[in-house]
Amino acid sequence: MNSTRHSTGTTHEHRADDESEYTANRPMSVTDIRASYAEYADWMHRFEWLDRLITGRYRRDRFGDVEGRVLDVACGTGTNFRYLPGNVDLVGIDISPDMLAKARDQLAHLEINGTLEEMDAQDLAFPDDSFDTVISALSTCTFPDPVAALQEMERVCKPGGTIRLVEHGRSAVGPVALFQDWRADAHYEQAGCRWNQEPREVVGDAGLTVRDASTGLLGMLTTFEIDPD
Repeated sequence: MNSTRHSTGTTHEHRADDESEYTANRPMSVTDIRASYAEYADWMHRFEWLDRLITGRYRRDRFGDVEGRVLDVACGTGTNFRYLPGNVDLVGIDISPDMLAKARDQLAHLEINGTLEEMDAQDLAFPDDSFDTVISALSTCTFPDPVAALQEMERVCKPGGTIRLVEHGRSAVGPVALFQDWRADAHYEQAGCRWNQEPREVVGDAGLTVRDASTGLLGMLTTFEIDPD
């Protein structure tokens, strides 16, 4: 398993104009993202019910049968926790202390035993092959280097384990996709989210082995089951 692979970013096709490349070529720094989430952590926690309504079944389908020691990368406010089996050994990491504070409340509310740590997904402080399962949801759109983060997920996942992702991206419906492209820069500036990314391209650029993938919600959500090499 290669623990030294890194990427300076991914290459995307040009959209309607050159400005649509802004978010791919000039990503926020980890410090920028931490500051952004300090502002949005409470808002995201209060509107988690809406997130669950939209993405809940996709999270349940991908995360509901995982087992063993589980790492939730970029766990945010803990939205994934309710979809995990009750007997897993859960570790959650996030770059934002404000997000982790909400995630701790989530653990207490759900009466789940788990450990939460502040950590950069692009530089995980775990040895190789530390987890049976690695999960992440709606996260690659925010990482400054999503390829590096995905390769870190693979590094810490045991051979024979599984990596499960639920990611959002550019819609397969033309008018929706055009709107996403039009608003991409403004959305990234406001929320630190590349909402018109192509998740399959990002996973492919990371060199991961996809066992299964499915897309729904007008093509905007793609879920993955990945075998670590």
